[in-house]
Amino acid sequence: MKLGPLFAALALAGAVIAAGYWVKNSSSAPVAAAAKRGGGGGSGRRAVPTDVPAPVTVARVTKQSVPVYREGIGNVQALNAVTVRTQVDGRLMSVDFVEGQDVRKGDVLARIDPVTFKAQYDQAVAKKAQDEANLANARMDLDRYRRLAQTNAGPKQQADQQASQVAQLEAQVKSDQAAIDNAKAILDYATIASPLDGRAGLRQVDPGNIVHASDANGIVSVTQVKPIAVLFTLPQRDVAVTSAALSRGAVNVEIPSADGTGVAARGSLQSIDNQIDVTTGTVKLKANFPNADLKLWPGQFVSIRVVVETLVDAKVIPASAVRRGASGNFVYVVGDDAKAVVKPVKLALQNEAIAVVRDGVEFDQTVVVEGFARLTDGKDVQVTTPATPASAIDTAPSSRNGSAKRDGQRGQNKAAAPSQPSADAAAPQPAKTQDVQGIQPPETPQARPIDAPKQRRSRPNDTTPGGQTQAPAGASRVEVESKDARP
Repeated sequence: MKLGPLFAALALAGAVIAAGYWVKNSSSAPVAAAAKRGGGGGSGRRAVPTDVPAPVTVARVTKQSVPVYREGIGNVQALNAVTVRTQVDGRLMSVDFVEGQDVRKGDVLARIDPVTFKAQYDQAVAKKAQDEANLANARMDLDRYRRLAQTNAGPKQQADQQASQVAQLEAQVKSDQAAIDNAKAILDYATIASPLDGRAGLRQVDPGNIVHASDANGIVSVTQVKPIAVLFTLPQRDVAVTSAALSRGAVNVEIPSADGTGVAARGSLQSIDNQIDVTTGTVKLKANFPNADLKLWPGQFVSIRVVVETLVDAKVIPASAVRRGASGNFVYVVGDDAKAVVKPVKLALQNEAIAVVRDGVEFDQTVVVEGFARLTDGKDVQVTTPATPASAIDTAPSSRNGSAKRDGQRGQNKAAAPSQPSADAAAPQPAKTQDVQGIQPPETPQARPIDAPKQRRSRPNDTTPGGQTQAPAGASRVEVESKDARP
């Protein structure tokens, strides 16, 4: 019986066992090194324990009166605007205003040479005096003729003709008075006065020029800026609610400041146009502002909002506290036991800063506004710095219910959540740890023979004609194997 095959089988089995032992030792060494680095405070990261309270920032549900707005874009217009023109032709003698000056109704703005107009007026006055003298003489003759006719001393026809003459002279005197009034009006036109209270613009003509009533530019423009008007538009879907608010009484309108933190001007809505523009689907509205501080100027483009409703004693929370899931909006409420509990909520309106809750929370409850990464339903929390509650007056939510989607969703953090919030579905992902299969064992110093001369390391351009990298001469086997062990 030959023993050669048996010895070969035993040798093969021994080689397999040795290879398995070597592989086991090779895979356990990186794990031990990683555990050593992680436990010793090295560069490795350890998993966060799940029983540690999550640090969060909270805020309380406050009670506020929140105005509901409808927003639009408008253009500031002068309440009244007049282009001052001359009503008579003549030489402009003087301009009696300063450009940009506030003028009152009746203030003299300019004067035209009145010489010819004064002469016409004097002529009309003289003509009336002449006709009045003739009328007086005719009346005396009429009285004589009537007495003669009564005694048959004179013809009655002569008395009738004289009565007709008196009537003609009386009509002539009235015509003379009308001519005097006309001449007086023309003479007054030579002095140009402001027709309203307002501000004078830039002068269009200089003194000494001949001005005409047909001049297009006139002499100056006067605009009334106290009060001032704003013409703006709203979408047709807002017509019903705005009209209903106007029917209930005065409707306030506001113009936000440029930085959006306050209100630049407050006024009142005056009217709504009687039809909707079919090309744009909007309706025009007009509002008046006192403008005592002159913050509004004709021609200025502004954002404007109409207060259509005010929510009294509304439940207000920061907008960042509202989370969105598959089943709708919800918040994390922190109870007295320092646990975060998921509460579904229904919103009345929301904007970038605040949200008004209709149902789901109560006044003075505490909601989480920051620190959602590790939160789950029933998770222990550690409250850090409470958040400052937002003011509904400054943040100005612009719409309600359906309209809140177009203005309020911009400030909401759209975090995904399960349809039924639970500890398993809302559990945060654990901190990433290093894969033990990819942990690199610490490099051992490359061994070199003591007597071997120092060799330069191989470079990428040290290649053989066949394109393979050529190892430096004299490199030890330990160094080459150490390089091959790198991933």
